[in-house]
Amino acid sequence: MRCFVAAAVAALAVAAPVHAQGPWPQRAVTMIVPFGAGGSADLTARILATYLQARFGVPFVIDNKGGAGGSIGAGFVAKAANDGYTLLVGTVSSNAINAALYTRLAYDLDRDFQPVSLLVRFPNLLFVNPKLPVRSVPDLIAYLKANPGKVNYGSSGIGTSSHLSVVMFAQATGTEMIHIPFRSTGEVVNSMIGGNIDLGIDSMTTTIPHAQAGAVRALAVTTPQRNPSIPELPTIGETLPGYEATAWQGLFAPAGTPRPIVDRLAAETKAILARPDVAAQLAAVGAEPMPLPPDEFAAFTRAERAKWKEVVRKSGARID
Repeated sequence: MRCFVAAAVAALAVAAPVHAQGPWPQRAVTMIVPFGAGGSADLTARILATYLQARFGVPFVIDNKGGAGGSIGAGFVAKAANDGYTLLVGTVSSNAINAALYTRLAYDLDRDFQPVSLLVRFPNLLFVNPKLPVRSVPDLIAYLKANPGKVNYGSSGIGTSSHLSVVMFAQATGTEMIHIPFRSTGEVVNSMIGGNIDLGIDSMTTTIPHAQAGAVRALAVTTPQRNPSIPELPTIGETLPGYEATAWQGLFAPAGTPRPIVDRLAAETKAILARPDVAAQLAAVGAEPMPLPPDEFAAFTRAERAKWKEVVRKSGARID
């Protein structure tokens, strides 16, 4: 057993870049979150970092680098040293949607990143202003068809999953709404509470507390199955078969990061996400642990890019 451990450590040392000294990790690891503090990606990252720090015995430090739909933080990691000391908690926006949305990105998703593991998926929530006379998805569709172009919806920005989830809904139902982009989910909810926004499809993590308080009305979730934390709430797919707009977050490293480091991170992440206490923490914010090994996660991200590329194309959204 000692020989096996020694051999594994030696393999890590040989595979590491020349500027790394000894087995990884020997110092603090920075985890870049490409959105602001307090959002769902930040919450997931902080839960994961706590347990990675305990397992590896070095600090895992969260650094929030928000802006441009996650592109600023992702671009930072794309240019970081591939020594295992800078990681990205990427999202469906930063590592799938943005490839089709932005005419120019500072990174290439295939060339510049090494997928490590899918972390979690969670539903967006379809919610409406309580003043709207609708209490179900069929009610909403009927109301939208009776009032074309008269209902507005808020999103946390052009091209975000909250924007494109509504675009998918409108395409599937043949309805028309007015888009009003904001800078965050919180601003959307606050504007709805103020009576200015009619509809939204956004992160359940942020919106469900307001629905439970009665400030907004929840109609459905966007995942294929009902969410275990609110099983009474239907899916949009129960009315519109095939509709799915699942948000997700995953762990990425710069391309060229030694495979032993990638595989070790993936294995430790899988073990952490399997812990009942971690699953409970994630469930409390509506997230479902979904670890995938590096190669499967890479295939998953490619499929997600293809899916959202078509949605972006149909929406006509582009950002220079």
